[in-house]
Amino acid sequence: MNRKAKICLVLALVAVVGMAFRVSWNALRDVARAIGADGMAANLYPFVVDGLMALALVAALVLTGEARRFALRVLATYTLASLVLNYVHGLLPELHSESIGWTRLADGDFTNWVLVLLATSLPVGSIYFGSDLVAKVLHHRPPIEPTVQKSGQIDVNRSMVDQGEPVIEETTPPPTPEPVPVDVLDKVADPIAGRVPVAAAEAPRPRRATGRVPESARSPRPVRTADELLAEARSITETWPVEDLTGERIRKALHTSPAKARVLRETLKAERVANAAAEAVV
Repeated sequence: MNRKAKICLVLALVAVVGMAFRVSWNALRDVARAIGADGMAANLYPFVVDGLMALALVAALVLTGEARRFALRVLATYTLASLVLNYVHGLLPELHSESIGWTRLADGDFTNWVLVLLATSLPVGSIYFGSDLVAKVLHHRPPIEPTVQKSGQIDVNRSMVDQGEPVIEETTPPPTPEPVPVDVLDKVADPIAGRVPVAAAEAPRPRRATGRVPESARSPRPVRTADELLAEARSITETWPVEDLTGERIRKALHTSPAKARVLRETLKAERVANAAAEAVV
C-alpha cells in the first residue's frame, strides 16, 4: 500500500471514530445528568470514558509484555462500561428529555444502585488508570537489538547466489613424475648384490641437484670398492650383535651412503644366518 492510500485510510478511520464518539457522547452526557452532574460536567463526562479508551489503545500499541496486557484490560473494561451506559440510555426514554434532572437508571433498587456505582466510578478510574498508563509509556524503554558488526570480508555472509558463479582458474596440471629407476647394483659390486637381492628393491630418496661441486670442496677420501667396504664392515661389526646391524649405524661407522649401508646390512645379516646354519649342521 502506497503513502496516499495509507493517509486516506487513516482519515476514514478518524471520521468513523469521530461520528461514533458523537453518538456515544449524547448517551453518556444524558447519563451524567441523570446521576447529578451539572451542565459542564455532563459535557465533559463522555471524554472521561471514551477518551480513556483511546488512550489505552495507544498505550497498548507502544507497550510490551505485562504493561501491554494491562493496557488491553483497561481498554476492554471501559469499552464494556460505555456499552452498558449506552444501552441503559436507550432503555430509558426519560433520559432523552431536554430538561432532565436527577432520575433513576433502572426500576429495581439493586440494578439502579449498580448502574449509578458504575457511572460514578468511571471518572475516578480514568484518573487512576490514565495516570498509570501515561507513566508506563513514559518509562517504557524499547528492547535494544544487538547490532551486527559488518565484517570486512562481505562474501563470507553472502549466499552462493549473491556471490555469483565461482571463477575457476585453469591451471596447468603438474607433469606426472616419471619413475626413476634406481639400481643399486650399479653402485655396488655384483658379488655383494648377488648375495642380497632384497636391497635392490629399496629405492634411495631422490636428492636435490645442487650443481657441480668444485674440486677444492671435494672430499680427499679415495673411493672404496664394494669388496673393501664389505671387508671393512666385517671387521667393524664382528663383535656387534645381530640387532645392532642397522643401516644407519653401519653408515655412520663406515662413512658411506645410505644405499650402500643397507646393502652391507643385508649382506652381513645373510652371512650371520648362513654361519649359524652351518654351525647347526655340524
